[in-house]
Amino acid sequence: MITDLLTKELFIESLEATEKADAIEAMIDCLEASGKLNNRSKYAEAVFHREAEFSTGIGMGVAIPHGKSDGVKTPSLVFARSQKGVEFESMDDAPAYLLFLVAVPEAGGDEHLRILGMLSRKLMHQAVRDALMQAKSYEDVIRILEES
Repeated sequence: MITDLLTKELFIESLEATEKADAIEAMIDCLEASGKLNNRSKYAEAVFHREAEFSTGIGMGVAIPHGKSDGVKTPSLVFARSQKGVEFESMDDAPAYLLFLVAVPEAGGDEHLRILGMLSRKLMHQAVRDALMQAKSYEDVIRILEES
């Protein structure tokens, strides 16, 4: 399931952005470059509209921005890791180091909720978050997410 959504080209090993908008844009760029979008601006609008309602910085160093839009071709997940931290207006006021961008087509029903739930259950565990920060490769990331 994870490998269907998070492919190697959707892994940003070292995110340079330190501000929320820049981080989201970099992750959307990754989606666009991998051919997952048919309309970048529509998808970006959906993600930023969602962020304006309430930050998706869930705390514990994690952010899960997401958007549902007909600008998305297929359900996808971008994982970006930041060594510097991204100011994400998180619930605990701490920076985000592990960022997951969820993209689903408008007609995707509640798929985004299923993906968010799956990620949240895994990321609530400190050991999983620590392992993701230490992962040496995309393959390590997938193994960690599948085994947790």
